[in-house]
Amino acid sequence: MKKIFPLLTGILLHYASVSAQSTDNDLYAQTSEVNNIMVQYEADAGSLHRFYFIENSPEHFARFNTLIKSYQQRLQQLNYDRLNVGAQVDYTLFKRRLQSAAEELQEAQQTYSSVKRWFPFAEKIYEAEQHRRRGDKPDAPALAAQLSEIAKEVARQQQQLATDSSLSFAQTRCGMATVKDLRSALNSVFTFYNGYDPLFSWWIPAPYKQLDSLLKNYSAAFARQETKKVQLPDDGSGIAGHPIGRAALVRGLQEEMIPYTPEELLAIANKEFAWCDAEMEKATREMGLGTDWRAALEKVKNSYVPPADQPAAMMKLYEESVGFLREHNLITLPPLADETWRMIMMTPERQLVNPFFTGGEEFSVSYPVSSMSQEDKMMSMRGNNPHFSRATVHHELLAGHALQEFMQNRYKTYRHFETPFWIEGWALYWERLLWDQGFAKTPEDKIGMLFWRKHRCARIIFSINYHTGKWTPQQCIDFLVDRVGHERANAEGEVRRSFAGGYSPLYQIAYMIGGLQFEALKKELVDSGKMTFKQYHDAVLRENMMPVEMLRAILLNKPIPKDFATNWRFYKL
Repeated sequence: MKKIFPLLTGILLHYASVSAQSTDNDLYAQTSEVNNIMVQYEADAGSLHRFYFIENSPEHFARFNTLIKSYQQRLQQLNYDRLNVGAQVDYTLFKRRLQSAAEELQEAQQTYSSVKRWFPFAEKIYEAEQHRRRGDKPDAPALAAQLSEIAKEVARQQQQLATDSSLSFAQTRCGMATVKDLRSALNSVFTFYNGYDPLFSWWIPAPYKQLDSLLKNYSAAFARQETKKVQLPDDGSGIAGHPIGRAALVRGLQEEMIPYTPEELLAIANKEFAWCDAEMEKATREMGLGTDWRAALEKVKNSYVPPADQPAAMMKLYEESVGFLREHNLITLPPLADETWRMIMMTPERQLVNPFFTGGEEFSVSYPVSSMSQEDKMMSMRGNNPHFSRATVHHELLAGHALQEFMQNRYKTYRHFETPFWIEGWALYWERLLWDQGFAKTPEDKIGMLFWRKHRCARIIFSINYHTGKWTPQQCIDFLVDRVGHERANAEGEVRRSFAGGYSPLYQIAYMIGGLQFEALKKELVDSGKMTFKQYHDAVLRENMMPVEMLRAILLNKPIPKDFATNWRFYKL
């Protein structure tokens, strides 16, 4: 026993050391020196948002200004030079987030100040809500009289608003948001006391309902002002958006760490489009149709599956794509990610905005239903044929959006650096990679995959031309029909989604540009022999979402200067 005990002790100490190292490595894979500050900021901001839920109020502006400044000071206290590259990335991106939050708050405060004259009664409503938070007993008769006076003031302000044409688009939006906040504040007071406080329940319901109704009408008056500011294009599309202009595009690109001008992005898109045109012609010749790419596209569109067979067709494509990923050892596919994604059918209403399927853990299949018109049914079926879908099933599922979501919930979950250049760029990168790896088996497959690549180029072109005021929505629709080959209803859905679907102005640009960033990084790490495909792809997903330039710094272990400015020119024009 004396000889065995030291040996056993040594073995136990060895495994304890290995276990500790493993735990340390696992722990460091999930955190950084900036993590605690970021987590606390999110929690503090959440608490304040719930407490000061009326956003267009003086107390909200003042409290969040204080919060942001306090965290900027905490961040500055970290010894930046002693941070590793991953922590420097967190520092840089969190610093950017705080600065962006401060600028947005200042802009909101300035806009609110410019419309404050339309709400001379706001402070009285805010004050009533402030007392409600701590359960102060209200003076019901006095409050009823106050609500009645406010109702008269709202009616007077609405009459004046009807004859005023000086409000900007931002001011009308702020006016509607302010009315919404005021109604929420009143509702929180009413629902707290009504039915509980006898005097409140006797005095308040009638003046409250009158005032709430008048505020609802007041909001509609601001909405009418907004409609006047948004000029519907006289082009027959009926799609209204809000072009932001070149200067705003440039600012957005800088914030997203894309060091290219809108004009340079157009040049990139046109260069990629030319490549697609050449490859489309090759595939058309393989189909025996000469140079008539439209005839080839028409043949591919007519390969749609009959009603009720679309889910099975999508499942077949999924199994082929996942089999391809495994066969080529391209990425780790966790069994649970493969097990837990699921299908739903997209509603006709959603198809008006997004005519093609969407993905993630929930894979939404786009296909016509019985209530749609014959024309819409055919456009949906033709636009979602199996050859088109060959490019996008892996985009939406594995190794695209579904795997992104799966890994985001498991690695560095504190990194909330949301950007479409990572979200959509990664999924688009897989379309390009699988093309390069020979996933398109037939010329029809190539036509289908090239259709989508042309579409990504077109998104850059029509988005920039629209937001710089050069194209109307109808011109964007025509471009998708004429140069990409979309069904017209599908093109209308794409443009409506882009400009009136709640997406950021840079969202559609992010697909191709983000994909090119991931491709450039792949060349640096995989083509150079520093990593295998699997090592590269697994490493990307374990760092979570961020601008790809920051991801590059981590994977190449390139220290980031504290005064960092975006400079990675990932595409040679």
